[in-house]
Amino acid sequence: MEDAHAIRLDLGSGLQKCSYFAVFDGHAGDFVSKYISENLMDTILELWTNSDSMSKVNSEKSPLPKAMSDSDICQLADSAELDRFKKNIKEGFLKIDGSMREHPKFSSPEEKSGTTAVTAFITPEKIIFANCGDSRGVLANSKSVRFGTYDHKPCNEEEKKRIENAGGSVMIRRVNGSLAVSRALGDYDYKNVSGLPPTEQLVSAEPDLSVMDRSEEDEFLILACDGVWDVMTNEEVVSYIYSRLLINDDLKKVCEELLETCLAKGSRDNMSVILIAFPAAPKVSQEAIEQEKALDAVIKEKVSGIVKQDENATLNSILEELQTMTIENLPPGGGIHCKLNMIEGMLDELLPNRSKEENNRGMGQSMPVVPLSMIRQFASDGVGVGAEASEESDESHP
Repeated sequence: MEDAHAIRLDLGSGLQKCSYFAVFDGHAGDFVSKYISENLMDTILELWTNSDSMSKVNSEKSPLPKAMSDSDICQLADSAELDRFKKNIKEGFLKIDGSMREHPKFSSPEEKSGTTAVTAFITPEKIIFANCGDSRGVLANSKSVRFGTYDHKPCNEEEKKRIENAGGSVMIRRVNGSLAVSRALGDYDYKNVSGLPPTEQLVSAEPDLSVMDRSEEDEFLILACDGVWDVMTNEEVVSYIYSRLLINDDLKKVCEELLETCLAKGSRDNMSVILIAFPAAPKVSQEAIEQEKALDAVIKEKVSGIVKQDENATLNSILEELQTMTIENLPPGGGIHCKLNMIEGMLDELLPNRSKEENNRGMGQSMPVVPLSMIRQFASDGVGVGAEASEESDESHP
C-alpha cells in the first residue's frame, strides 16, 4: 500500500475557515507519498505567510477599502488574495518537489518513488482544486457531476508535447514506455534534462488549479486515486455514492462500499478515497431503505435458485448468470458488483464446503473476484485499501 492522505480542518489564523483535503497515490515505493502528505500543506502555509507579510507592506501604501475586513481576506473572498493563494499552492508543489530531492533518502539509487496528488481547499465561498497526475477530484451537485479535475496522462496532447520537447517519448501510453503519469512529485529520474525549468521536464510537479464558487446545491466532493477511476466513471461514482447516502449516513461505510465495488469490478490498484459531504447531501430515505431491502430479497431468491439447480455453482458462475438477468433497482454505477459481499456470504451458508480457489482466477480480464472478507480485513488493518470520510458542519468549519 503506497497511498497516503491528509486532512486538516483548520489551517490556522492565516487562513480562517479554510479546510484542506488530499489524496496521494504513490508508486515505486511509499516514501514520497508519505513525505508529501506530511509536508505539502506546511510548505504552502509558509509561502502564504511570507507573501501575506509583503501584502501587508503594500497595503500600507495602498490601504484596502473600508468595506474589506480581515476576515474576508482570510477566507479568500477577495480576488487578489485568492490569486495570491493560488500562486502559493503552485509554488508549494514545486518548492517541496525541489527540496525533497535533497533528502538523504534520495542518496540511494534504489529510491525512485513518486506520487500523484489531488487536493481540495474548502472555504465558505470557494472550492480550490489542485491536482498533479491522475488522481481525481469530483464535485457532485443536484445528483450529477458539477466538476471533475483533469488527469495528466502522457498521451494527452499538451503533456506529450512537453515530454517530446524534453527529449523523451510516449510509448504504450507511458513516459519513455515506463511511467504511466506525466505529472508527479518525486520521480527524479525523469527530471534531469539540463537547461530546462522544473515545469518543462519529462515529468512535472506543476499542478493544475481550478476554482469553483460554492453552491447551496453542492452535495458532496470525492477525492480518489486512479484505482477507483480505472473502473468507474465520474458519473458512475457520483450516482453510486448518491444512492448509498440515501440508505446510510455513515460516510466511512459508504467509502468502504465504494472501494469494495471497485475491487469487484476489477480494480487491482491501490485505492484511497476521501468523501466530504456538504449540507445539501442526500439524507437517509426510508423509501430507499425499503427498496434496498426488496432488492436484496430478490437477489437472495435468485442466488438460492441457481444453487438449487447446480450445487457446484461458483461465485464467478453465479455472478455471470446474475448479469444476464433483469434485476430492477440495482445501485447505479455499481450494479450487481456492489452485492458481491452479500452473495459470497450466502454461498458460505448454502455451500459451506465449497472451494474458494476460484477467487484467485476471476471472471476473465474484466471482472476478477477477491473474497470480500479478505478486503474488509485489509481495510480494518489499514492495508490494501483506504477510506476516509468527512462530514461538514455549518458550525465548526465550512
